[in-house]
Amino acid sequence: MPHIPALPPTFRWGVSTAAYQIEGATEEDGRGPSVWDAFTARPGAIRNAHHARTACDHYHRWPEDIALMRELGVDAYRFSIAWPRVQPTGRGPVNESGLAFYDRLTDELLSHGITPLPTLFHWDLPQALEDGGGWLTRDTAYRFAEYAAHTADRLGDRVPEWITLNEPFVHTVFGYALGRHAPGRTLLLDALPTAHHQLLGHALAARVLRERGARVLIANNCTPVHPASGTPADLAAAEAYDTLHNHLFNDPLLTGRYPDLSGYAVDEELGGAVLDGDLALIHQSVDGLGVNYYNPTHVSAPADAGGLPFDLVPIEGVPRTAFGWPVVPDGLRELLLRLGRRYGQALVPITITENGCSYPALDDTERVDFLDGHIRAVADAVAEGIDVRGYFVWTLIDNFEWAEGYTQRFGLVHVDHTTQTRTPRTSYRWYRELIAAHRGTRPGAPGATM
Repeated sequence: MPHIPALPPTFRWGVSTAAYQIEGATEEDGRGPSVWDAFTARPGAIRNAHHARTACDHYHRWPEDIALMRELGVDAYRFSIAWPRVQPTGRGPVNESGLAFYDRLTDELLSHGITPLPTLFHWDLPQALEDGGGWLTRDTAYRFAEYAAHTADRLGDRVPEWITLNEPFVHTVFGYALGRHAPGRTLLLDALPTAHHQLLGHALAARVLRERGARVLIANNCTPVHPASGTPADLAAAEAYDTLHNHLFNDPLLTGRYPDLSGYAVDEELGGAVLDGDLALIHQSVDGLGVNYYNPTHVSAPADAGGLPFDLVPIEGVPRTAFGWPVVPDGLRELLLRLGRRYGQALVPITITENGCSYPALDDTERVDFLDGHIRAVADAVAEGIDVRGYFVWTLIDNFEWAEGYTQRFGLVHVDHTTQTRTPRTSYRWYRELIAAHRGTRPGAPGATM
């Protein structure tokens, strides 16, 4: 029997996915190409030359996947909407067939008592917009607001809450600075204007959504940062990394200003990207903060004096997932408390929008231990006064794990990527029992809607 966490009875339990990682059908029903379609075609970009043209075939198998959620008993499902499916070139009229898919998905979720929580952008920018500069250009922010309006006009009567962006930090760094993700640019610090343009796009979309009566979240990847030692150099390196990873995207939303980026030789206008009125629009444009947490980060002073003001160093003495990521459940409690201390009364309610791990076995007791430890950490943070409203496991089904292809398995449900057969793991049954125990119902009972 799972440990029943000391969390409020209204606490939401969910699962998360992303369109590009599960849908497939990349050339069906008028969908346009995305930056990830182009990136996966690059030789050597994806491990084992894997691609997502079929992925988990969720575009055709969505009723089966919703049935898995219904049996799991979740209250809510966080999924993403593929911008190229709604607007094939990122601008202009909607693609009716593409939007109709999310219409059907929304209705089916609601019929089973599962609240839809859509994310508008989970990294799959229409390639046509990237050809025009992508998030390096201010125009993409305005195109994003237009896309949000089209989507909300269609689904907003049934969707009370939206997430605008997923992990803009990761998209900026891996997509534009280091080239490890689509669109594969290697601009280093010259990528920083993409941070502001994503936040501006979020704020413009938030205004559109709020005009239609919706609540708005953003899902930021956050990490507690630790210095490798107590030396002044390592402490300064940790502060520099904390500024980039955590404060760059949270400070403008919650305080109305960017943190001090002078250590990166960047001014407060981010190279001219920030215009008058932008920060006022961004400030307080969220009704809730989505937090994606996987592990802490340890840093030291840089070995190369001419590079970035930090080096990442391994965390020793802790278990690791199949992906090699350190398992530190209490890091989530620490992170939530750090957010509370930094932002105080400005901190909006938090939802853990992603937390999970890669393990391949069907009898995945390591994942059970991981989830149990992290949920206990959330309960501890709530007991210490942090307002956390829900927890979403990453992820429902094994998926296309970006540059890692199909080599990593994060799902509560195993997917045979040859036959597309879904097989619930031990962790699926454990999570089902946990939800039921917390709710005081039998496993698989429909969750309460918002």
